[in-house]
Order: sequence, then C-alpha cells, then structure tokens
Amino acid sequence: MTASHSLMQVSAELKAATARLEAGPLGSECLVKVGGDWRLSEPVPSWNSVVGKRTAASVRVVAEDLGKWDTSLVLFLAHGRAWCLESKNSFHAEALPGDLQALLLRVSTMVAPKPMAKSAVKSNWALLETVEKKWASQAMEIVTFVGECALGFIGVARKPRRFRWMDCLVQMQQCWASSLPIVSLVSFLVGVILAFQAAVQLQQFGAAVYVADLVGLAVVREMGPIMAAMIVAGGTGAGFAAQLGNMKVDEEIDALETLGISSVDFLALPRLLAVAIMMPILAFYANALGILGGMFVSTTMLDIPAGAYWIETQNRVGLSDVTGGLFKSLFFGMAIGLAGCLRGMKCDRSAAGVGTATSSAVVTGILLIILADALFALIFNVLGI
Repeated sequence: MTASHSLMQVSAELKAATARLEAGPLGSECLVKVGGDWRLSEPVPSWNSVVGKRTAASVRVVAEDLGKWDTSLVLFLAHGRAWCLESKNSFHAEALPGDLQALLLRVSTMVAPKPMAKSAVKSNWALLETVEKKWASQAMEIVTFVGECALGFIGVARKPRRFRWMDCLVQMQQCWASSLPIVSLVSFLVGVILAFQAAVQLQQFGAAVYVADLVGLAVVREMGPIMAAMIVAGGTGAGFAAQLGNMKVDEEIDALETLGISSVDFLALPRLLAVAIMMPILAFYANALGILGGMFVSTTMLDIPAGAYWIETQNRVGLSDVTGGLFKSLFFGMAIGLAGCLRGMKCDRSAAGVGTATSSAVVTGILLIILADALFALIFNVLGI
C-alpha cells in the first residue's frame, strides 16, 4: 500500500476456501480484496467472518486474481453493502468487473420481503372479550333479522295478496319430501331404543306394561318434536342457507334490493311460513312412528298385546302432552327457518362462504332448538303442564 493512504493492512487467508479475501483497517477506509474461484458448491468466506467488528468510515472492494465466480460472490458483496448501510458506512465497488457491478446493482435494487411480525399472544381476558363481541354481534344480527321478519308478517296480515303463496307451497312440498323418509326411520328407531331401555329396568319389577307410559310421554313431549326438528335443520335449514347463499354470490339478492323489492319479504317469509307449518305435521308423524316403535318392541319382546299397549298409552298420554309437543315444534320450525335464511342472506360472496353459511345454519338451528326446548321445559314446569 502507498504512504498517502496511511493504511495498515491486515490479511486473512482462508485455507479451506477456494476464494481469497483480504481485509484490513486502512485509517478511515477498510480494504477488502476478493480473488480466486467463487462457487456455491465450494466453501466460501462470509462477510462477517472477514470484517468482524471492525469499524471504518468506508469500505472499498477490489478484485485481485479473481477467477471464476457465480452467485456466491454476488451474495457476499450484497451482504457487504447491507452491512455498510446498517453501520452507516460508504460502500465502494468501482474497481470490480463491470458485469459483477451490474449484478450487484440489480440485487441492491430488489426489495427484500419484510418478515411477518409475530402477533402478540392474547391473554385469556382478551380472548374472552373477542368471543363476547362475536356472540354479541351474532345475537344482534338474529334480533335484527327477527324484527324484519316480524314486520314482514305484519305486512302480510294487512295485505295477504302480496304474499308469495305459491313459493310457500313449493317450499312446504320440498320440506315434506326431503324430511319424511329420514324422520320415519329415526322416529321409529328412537321408539325402539326407548322401549328397549325401559324394558330392561321395568321387567325387574314386573311392570313391563309401563313401557307404553314411558315411551309415549318421552316421544310425545320431547323426542318426537326434537328429532324431527334436528332432521329438518340438517336438511331444510341447510338447503335454505345454500339457496340464498348462492343467490347472494350471484348478486340476485342485490338485484332485488335495487328494484325496490324487500329480500326478506320475497325470499325469507315464504320459507319461514313453510317450515313453520310443516314442522308440527312432521312432529305429529314422528310421534306416531315413535309409539309404533315402542309397540313393536313390547309386542315381540315383552309379549304385551298391541291393544293393551295402545290402551295404556291412551290412559297415560293426554291431550295437553300432545298439544304441548306440537306447540313447541311450531317454534322449532320458525327457529330453523330463521337460522337458514339468516345465514344464507349474510354469507360471504364466495363458494367457501356458501359452505360456511350452510354449516353455520345447521349449528345455529340446532342451538336455537335446544334453547327453545329448555325454555319451554321451564315454562311447562311452572305452569304444571
């Protein structure tokens, strides 16, 4: 080195590497010499191993006996430029070959992707607050939609001719056709299962005839309406959400609103009324099949004549029990229709949103059914029904 630079040179040669590199603090400048062959397949020195913790006002990179090189040398120089920017030093690479400078310039102009910031771990209270807000918003959606439907039914009562009765009849037919087979099977098997379980216990006391009492009351008051409602929620309620969700994706609901037609009156009210009318009918049908299932077990296993079973059922199951179950099923049907129409009309505008709305309609419908049944159980207990 010349005396004009007043620089002191410190050399560091890497024995295992095929590339030669020299670095040394030269007063206000640090000189880095690169040479030899730079290959990604061979060990090459890193910038930190050469420069280390040296401090300098500027860094100058020169080539000395530079052989063949590839991306490893470009990466080395890019790390050096980044090190200089971080330490607020100037970086000089004018003495390098032109093609190497061009590649280095292109790499320096590329924007490196920013690392994703780690989301802070939420506390239990924060998570609870998020869940509460989500439930509150969903409850507000349900209350708002119920209010819109109530206003729509008030308008129908004032002007019945404006109601889409044909659409309501079509939905009633679809609800009946899609739910009848599975309701028949499930209700009959529920009666069989209840009779089996009751027979095992009552036979120990010689009171097998009271199987008719247990099956009749359980089916008429609870199991018949609830099982029918569950099946309708999984079939008809999901169908409502899928139909309205596809209409939301295809912007058909937006077209109705643009034309000044209420989507609730045009789409939701016929479906709500249809499932509310059909639900008591399906519940009554489920009650009959459940009692027949219990009669089948009593006749085949307990040697109880069908006539005796039917008389015992009539003696124990009163009109209030039947009407109470059918009255509950009316509200179950309204809950299923509300859940299906609400999730379908509020779904996201995508295929995934339709699927999410369909599954959410089933879950919401079942949840509303259970809540309604618990509320009616409390009311009936207070009234002594």
